[in-house]
Amino acid sequence: MKDIISSTKCEHLISSIELMAHHLESVAESIDIEDIRQMITHIMEADSIFVMGAGRSGLVGKAFAMRLMHLGLRSYVVGESTTPAVRKGDAVIAISGSGETRSISDLGRITKDIGATLITVTSNKDSTLGNLSDNTMEIKGRTKDDVGGYLERHMRGEYSHLTPLGTSFEISSLVFLDALVAELISITGASEDDLKSRHAKLE
Repeated sequence: MKDIISSTKCEHLISSIELMAHHLESVAESIDIEDIRQMITHIMEADSIFVMGAGRSGLVGKAFAMRLMHLGLRSYVVGESTTPAVRKGDAVIAISGSGETRSISDLGRITKDIGATLITVTSNKDSTLGNLSDNTMEIKGRTKDDVGGYLERHMRGEYSHLTPLGTSFEISSLVFLDALVAELISITGASEDDLKSRHAKLE
């Protein structure tokens, strides 16, 4: 193992970074501006914003919820012990590459039953969550050159070693949501000092 590590030129690392950079350019070119406008409207009009996702998508959601809090918006992460009940007038943002994650799609149905707005960030617009949602933001996962659909690839276990499992979607959704924060900063007129004033002091 030491010999392998000492001889590596990290080609896979570099190639993976380059692949993700290329993929992000593709996402930026294909993104639907009207869907973004609709998402921003739902966020700005919501009484409270709840973010949910499973696994690494859940970590992306937590990062986004933190930035919304820094903007002065009332934001929560679904599943945290201090998160209050969702009510009509709230917005729930689901993050799921497949749009079929059982736990998240079940919570999506509950969101609709409550009468809150459901927003989904996904690579699969024609999915359970996509079809349930008031607003679906499609973020490309694998590139268009990949063979088979999202679910087919995952069922077969056909993962690229350069972007394993859901890496393309998770990184792309993280970048998209951080970029959305930049747009929200512009719209609200928030300053860097405003965001810093709400940053956690007890760390």
